[in-house]
Amino acid sequence: MSKYIFPRWRKRHEKKRDMAGVIRVKQMFLCSSILASNNINKSLSRLPRRSISVTAGNLSSSETKKKEKEKRKRRKEIEVARATAEAVVNKEKRRTRSSRDYEIGGDGEAPSSHVPVMLGEVMDVFASVRLRSFVDCTLGAAGHSSSIIQSHSELKHFVGMDVDPVARKLAHFHIDSLMHPTLKASVVLKNFKYIKSAVADTHPELLDVGVDGILMDLGMSSMQVNNPERGFSVLQQGPLDMRMDPQASLTAEDIVNSWPESELGRVLREYGEESNWHLLQTRIVKARLSGGLHSTGDLVDLIRSMSPPSRGGRQGWIKTATRVFQGLRIAVNDELKTLQNALYSSFDVLSPGGRLAVISFHSLEDRVVKQTFLDILGFQREETSTETSVKPERQIEESIDKELKEREAWIKQTVISSKGVILTKRPITPSEEEEKLNRRARSAKLRVVQKL
Repeated sequence: MSKYIFPRWRKRHEKKRDMAGVIRVKQMFLCSSILASNNINKSLSRLPRRSISVTAGNLSSSETKKKEKEKRKRRKEIEVARATAEAVVNKEKRRTRSSRDYEIGGDGEAPSSHVPVMLGEVMDVFASVRLRSFVDCTLGAAGHSSSIIQSHSELKHFVGMDVDPVARKLAHFHIDSLMHPTLKASVVLKNFKYIKSAVADTHPELLDVGVDGILMDLGMSSMQVNNPERGFSVLQQGPLDMRMDPQASLTAEDIVNSWPESELGRVLREYGEESNWHLLQTRIVKARLSGGLHSTGDLVDLIRSMSPPSRGGRQGWIKTATRVFQGLRIAVNDELKTLQNALYSSFDVLSPGGRLAVISFHSLEDRVVKQTFLDILGFQREETSTETSVKPERQIEESIDKELKEREAWIKQTVISSKGVILTKRPITPSEEEEKLNRRARSAKLRVVQKL
């Protein structure tokens, strides 16, 4: 009955109900649109600026590419800077930089021909040792030895060794000027791997008691580098010689022109540490067909032809030439094997409490010195002293370590065994002042071992 009594009310009610439904649908659509819009904006905010710009159409395609290129360049610069900083930090962790004042000679004046490297640090090494006997295995111009003789009045026996007759003659003059009545000095023309025979021939009494101090300075003297006839310099024209001992038979010219290609490549790769060794090997062997290489200039010209300006220019070829010359020099003089034999012989000659100090100038030498010291003291490559020591031995080691550090400020970290003590767990490097004033010292590393 209500159907007929309230027809108009019913129609109005149904119309309102339908309108409400439409409104709800519109509201739902509007809300979903707003949410979708917010999500899009959030997504866009996470995108690189280039994507937003392209979406908005604010920048042209060329401008966008330019911006992206600049960003990549900046990112690369940051990565390079970070890598460089990490390398510097790691290098500092692997060494102990000297804080000592720079000394250039025993009398305070630099010699005209040669400045001894890390002289102050070497003097510190032997300052606390009662040096009754001393052997300089690489005498050179006697820069280190002159200061040692002047500083240790108790010195009774001195032996200087060198394979270079010119250096021996010059050193003899300096040593003679420092002689005193109680000092017996001998300067011999011998390779330092024959240290035992040199001591036996000149001071046989030392074989029983041992030598208190031994020094090896493995760098080339300025006299050798500056003499073009020796063939050591990449900047001077001269024969491809590179012999430390002028009486030796093998020269760099022999290696370059007659050694098998595989052996030549090994020299460049292992001794020169040259990454481009294979191409160099091929070019050198090819040059043999047109007469070979007979001078330092011939070899340098070949290296320069392989180093275009786009890959380092002048500095590029000089670095490559330096590595090649290093490899040839090591091979000519069999330097690494000779060094290893000399280290073993020198430690045998040391007296209890005696010290052996070695200054090296490139990573190959330093690696040999470091590992040979460990081998001499009985450490295997995979061993550490803390793993192999029993408790009483460890207490003795700690006592020795504490005593050494309290007595000598330059000693920072040690490696101790029953045979001896490595006083430089990390090598000592020159002070910043010395590196600035003496460029030869930049790559020097000093390692010291003491016999117990």
